[in-house]
Amino acid sequence: MSTARTQESFFFRALQPGDREQRARMLEAVTRAVAAKGFARVTVSDVVGLAGVSRRTFYEEFTDKEDCFLAAFAAGGEVVRAEVERAIAEVTDGDWRTFLRVSLEAYLNALATEPEFARTLKIDVLGTGPEAIEVGQQVRDRFVGRLRDLNSLASAQDPRIGRVPTLVLRALVGGIAELVEWHILREGAESLGDLAPQIVDLATAVIEDAGVR
Repeated sequence: MSTARTQESFFFRALQPGDREQRARMLEAVTRAVAAKGFARVTVSDVVGLAGVSRRTFYEEFTDKEDCFLAAFAAGGEVVRAEVERAIAEVTDGDWRTFLRVSLEAYLNALATEPEFARTLKIDVLGTGPEAIEVGQQVRDRFVGRLRDLNSLASAQDPRIGRVPTLVLRALVGGIAELVEWHILREGAESLGDLAPQIVDLATAVIEDAGVR
């Protein structure tokens, strides 16, 4: 593994006022290390070596590698959410199908720009312990909430579309996650945008059919 990249990374975009650049470098480094070796085999030495920082700098920010990984997971997820929100904000006119398509395309394209983060978010997180899995559940809950909002918009625009049960929305989110994971493992995260048409069709069909009054 080569040393960490610079300002193009997700984690530099996630920096908050007062954050140090070294923090972003360590967040990127732990993500790359986990993607390459798996969480169990990654050490603090791997992280500081990739980030080009000292162990003292690491422990000024994080208690251990899990703390660093959870921070990276949360920061990257926030960048993905912000990318989706930005894409939606740029839609000046359109029906609920347009907002659904734009949301899903932005989500997939954001992951495709950071393939190592996409792999850790969707694949490697399963081996990192209960706290990371809980963070992943919170991400899925927000996804369900986004689909519920789109379902409400669809109902307002088309009276034939009723409320989709939450269980069905959760199943849809799980199905999308499965398709994304399958694609990452077989095709690589870089081409996740290729999945957009199928996932958009799936989500549209669920809202149209499961929500019919």
